[in-house]
Amino acid sequence: MSVSVNRAPSREDFAALLEESFGEHESHEGSVVKGTVVAIEKDVAVIDIGLKTEGRVALKEFNGPGRDQSLKVGDEVEVYLERVENALGEAVISRDKARREESWVKLEKAFEANEKVTGVIFNQVKGGYTVDLDGAVAFLPRSQVDIRPVRDVTPLIGQPQPFQILKMDRRRGNIVVSRRTVLEETRAEARSELVANLEEGQVIEGVVKNITEYGAFVDLGGIDGLLHVTDMAWRRVNHPTDVVTIGQSVKVKIIKINHETHRISLGIKQLLADPWEGIAARYPLEARFKGRVTNITDYGAFVELEPGIEGLIHVSEMSWTKKNVHPGKIVSTSQEVEVQILEVDPVKRRISLGLKQTLQNPWEAFAEKFPAGATVEGEVKNKTEFGLFIGLDGDVDGMVHLTDLDWNRPGEQVIEEFKKGDVVRAVVLDVDVEKERISLGIKQLEGDPFADAGELKKGAIVTCEVLEVKDSGLEVKIVDTDLTSFIRRAELARERGDQRPERFAPGEKVDARVVQFDRKARRIQLSIKALEVAEEKEAIAQYGSSDSGASLGDILGAALKRANEKK
Repeated sequence: MSVSVNRAPSREDFAALLEESFGEHESHEGSVVKGTVVAIEKDVAVIDIGLKTEGRVALKEFNGPGRDQSLKVGDEVEVYLERVENALGEAVISRDKARREESWVKLEKAFEANEKVTGVIFNQVKGGYTVDLDGAVAFLPRSQVDIRPVRDVTPLIGQPQPFQILKMDRRRGNIVVSRRTVLEETRAEARSELVANLEEGQVIEGVVKNITEYGAFVDLGGIDGLLHVTDMAWRRVNHPTDVVTIGQSVKVKIIKINHETHRISLGIKQLLADPWEGIAARYPLEARFKGRVTNITDYGAFVELEPGIEGLIHVSEMSWTKKNVHPGKIVSTSQEVEVQILEVDPVKRRISLGLKQTLQNPWEAFAEKFPAGATVEGEVKNKTEFGLFIGLDGDVDGMVHLTDLDWNRPGEQVIEEFKKGDVVRAVVLDVDVEKERISLGIKQLEGDPFADAGELKKGAIVTCEVLEVKDSGLEVKIVDTDLTSFIRRAELARERGDQRPERFAPGEKVDARVVQFDRKARRIQLSIKALEVAEEKEAIAQYGSSDSGASLGDILGAALKRANEKK
């Protein structure tokens, strides 16, 4: 019969058991373990985690943003085991780190599944805010707080709310979240639902939420619609504030809905009758109406004929005479003017108006007051290479062509005698109302010397007064007429030695023969030589012949004596 005897463990066996126990406990270091609250001392909780010693955790670690946990003895909690035993023989444990570890696991799953997480904004930092995600701290950029910029986030701090994780890096411990993304998604869902209940053509009440230069945004009960300035009224609206104000309740018509972008176009004028209906009958061509100038541009002025109906006075139809003047110098905004209907286009919704047509055509008025042949007076406005422009009554200009400046001298020479600002007299030659042209003449103030030449013709003998002596001949004026001519040097005498201009002096009277006279071409040519030759022939015919025995000198002497006796 064998008997078993229980042997006390040796020192080696105890050491092995102790090492096994420590090894098992050390394997829990760096992980989350469960423990039981065995005591609460002031601001710490004593927690038994199943080791030979307890650990202590500050009570504040069980509280935090958005949570308030009241501990009591016997509560089971999870803590993070950093070390089994410290210098005091206690386990080093942490509730914060346990929560952070738990949170990271949950957050990583939510991030992968693109799910929203709940957090609490608890502090402000540079560029944004910090958010407690049940132990894990995340960064909320300022731009991701709301859809629109938020000046004061105080009401949001400490309030649990959903966030979307944008980025996670566990190695660096970085988490970036967005509240804006959640709001946009929520709003998009709400907008989709609201848009689905709206229809084009529907009339709905709304409240003006915001006003811009181009229109107003109207809140339709959770979704905004744009009321463009052109759809506020049939008349011209210079600025949306002329029609609506922020907070005003307005009735609008839904013009268009874009179900993809959720954009809604609204209109107020569509609720009113279209004033362009039957426009041609109300505004017949050439009829005159009074209106108010609403807008002035470089190319003309807009005139309101009635609410919702505007016409354009083009700059070319504003004045008969002011061709290159800005419309703002002819009319002013809010001025009442009389206009004439020039064209009506109901399709393009355009009305062309004329301002000058309501005034008398100044060229017609001038023609009535100053018919052809009338004498006028005006100031030289401009000199050009082809004549003078003279300012006349009625703010119109007349032109004196170079050929109408002087009967005898070339116009290029005469025009140099005039300068801008000179007051001159002229004769109206012609008025072309259609082409807006007035032809004037200065030389016509005096009689036409060719018209007053009487029976003067080729072969006639005339007495001339020397006006000017030149190397090439004499400038002369036919006595008792206004005709002038030039006797060339070769025509000054029969004998070559006597063809010297210096033989004559200004004011001296000389006889000459007309060798050319053309009224149409206004040309007259004189010759002293031709007169001498003619007189010689006549003397020979009267007083002798080549076979009479008398010399030529005798014949001429007798002829001259006879001529003097007659005088």
